[in-house]
Amino acid sequence: MSTTISHEAPAPIAAPPPPELAPLEINYLNHSYGIWSWLLTVDHKRIGILYLVSISAFFIIGGAAAGLVRVNLLSPTGAIMTEDQYNRMFTAHGVVMLFLFLIPAVPAVFGNFFIPMIIGAKDLAFPKLNLASWYVFMIGAGLAIWAVLAGGIDTGWTLYPPYSSRSSQSNVIPGVVGVFITGFSSIMTGLNIMVTIHKMRAPGMTWGRLPLFGWALYATSLIQLLGTPVIAITLTLLAVERAAGVGIFDPALGGDPVLFQHLFWFYSHPAVYIMIVPGMGVVSEVLTCFSRKNIFGYKAIAWSSMGIAVVGFMLWAHHMFVAGISFYSALLFSFLSMLVAVPSAIKVFNWTATLYRGSITFQAPMLFSLGFVVLFVIGGLTGLFLATLGTDIHLHDTYFVVAHFHFVMVGGMVLGYFAALHYWWPKMTGRMYSDWWSRVTASIIIVGFFLTFVPQFVMGYHGLPRRYPNYPAEFQIYHVMSTAGSSILGLGYLLPCFYLTLSLFFGQKATANPWSATGLEWQTPSPPPVFNFDTTPVVVCGPYEYAIGVDQMGRGLPEAPGASDNPASRHGQTAAPGPMHKETEVVG
Repeated sequence: MSTTISHEAPAPIAAPPPPELAPLEINYLNHSYGIWSWLLTVDHKRIGILYLVSISAFFIIGGAAAGLVRVNLLSPTGAIMTEDQYNRMFTAHGVVMLFLFLIPAVPAVFGNFFIPMIIGAKDLAFPKLNLASWYVFMIGAGLAIWAVLAGGIDTGWTLYPPYSSRSSQSNVIPGVVGVFITGFSSIMTGLNIMVTIHKMRAPGMTWGRLPLFGWALYATSLIQLLGTPVIAITLTLLAVERAAGVGIFDPALGGDPVLFQHLFWFYSHPAVYIMIVPGMGVVSEVLTCFSRKNIFGYKAIAWSSMGIAVVGFMLWAHHMFVAGISFYSALLFSFLSMLVAVPSAIKVFNWTATLYRGSITFQAPMLFSLGFVVLFVIGGLTGLFLATLGTDIHLHDTYFVVAHFHFVMVGGMVLGYFAALHYWWPKMTGRMYSDWWSRVTASIIIVGFFLTFVPQFVMGYHGLPRRYPNYPAEFQIYHVMSTAGSSILGLGYLLPCFYLTLSLFFGQKATANPWSATGLEWQTPSPPPVFNFDTTPVVVCGPYEYAIGVDQMGRGLPEAPGASDNPASRHGQTAAPGPMHKETEVVG
């Protein structure tokens, strides 16, 4: 039996077709390219990013100035600067941080980006005005930065006459004009946000269903519209007096320097609430999300924002208890200063009640928000000493005031800003950042903050005046501790620059709702499409229905981060994610 062996080649195997590429999802970042597509955009989201990049640069400049001030104070006689250079440096820190970072931080960045999204709108009411506000801000900021870098301003950020109007040989008028111009940007942003919230809410988005971030930005916009024109007029009068020698504030020319303080603080104390109230709105969003509970006392928190906006205009003269105002005026303003603590305390108590027995997870936004609450409470309680006439006489213009102010503004507002940045970063960029590094950063910032400013309370209690480049040697140990703390604080501020930037290239792609939150902004892809929503959303629920596990459109929420790791953390979630049944429909 013979076997025949075939030498024919095997039939070729057909190559599989190349895999089909997934269609590119068009979003606000990739729908157009080129520098002009950004510089001429009217998309509220892109304008928010322009503000984010701008104020981040100014934050670095203001932080560098603060670092140089702290290094100089290592020595009782000044370590690296002369007295005049020191005056210009702490003025640069104050002007840049206050007018170019803290005031626009949350309203201009996150207000621009998210106010239309949280109310179900496709853009702000006046898109072109929105772009104009950024250009106006950059023109004013550029002039102010030039003033502080090309010779500087040596008057302090408060610009008190007659020194600022007669004696100072620094760049007072360019700095004043720069701040004056940025004020118009603040007015434009406030007007745009107020009109948008009034006129462009989605069907079903009643005032009782408006997220608390929207209430906070509405109250902030009210302050911006009513207060900013006053500082504009004040700075104009100061520039006229300095340039033309007209007697307005200079007593040598028949003016009244206390009048300047009245006008200046009529804006600048409400400006404190322009800075802090948006941070309160962010904290209200974050605490309820990461405790998986409905917000406690929604109406009380919402109306307390409006209360702060109104009462905040009535207590400017508590900055002037030692300036020569009448005793009876001082009594009234002391009482009003105590009164404004009431709406702030309402927020704190309701936040605490929201956390009680919640399913808390400690992601970075939650850590920053908890730090906000703790540091804000300390800053508020220490403010009571300054609102009390007897103790203010001793503590006025000491380091106690510096520490109090920074506990509220830096400990409060900057942590609120970082909470917002970490909470909404996945939505803004479509990428997740390092969970571990972000938690470490929050811890570093809080520790560094305490080490920086607690020693300043001690120095102020012992009567050490602020703004002096020289001090008695017995206070050196406290300044060394404060400078060491500022170094830790600076490290904490720099770390997000690295891990957030790396997340843009290497971060895990974010889902539409990575935090399992209830707001409308989380019902769009990450990053959002150009016009936010393919169809106008219809709101059927309140803003924080975590107890039944549905978003504002009545749809089930995805699993909360960390819930699978801790089954016991499901306390308070009584409904599994899924379509909302008719009988569970919630009205605002």
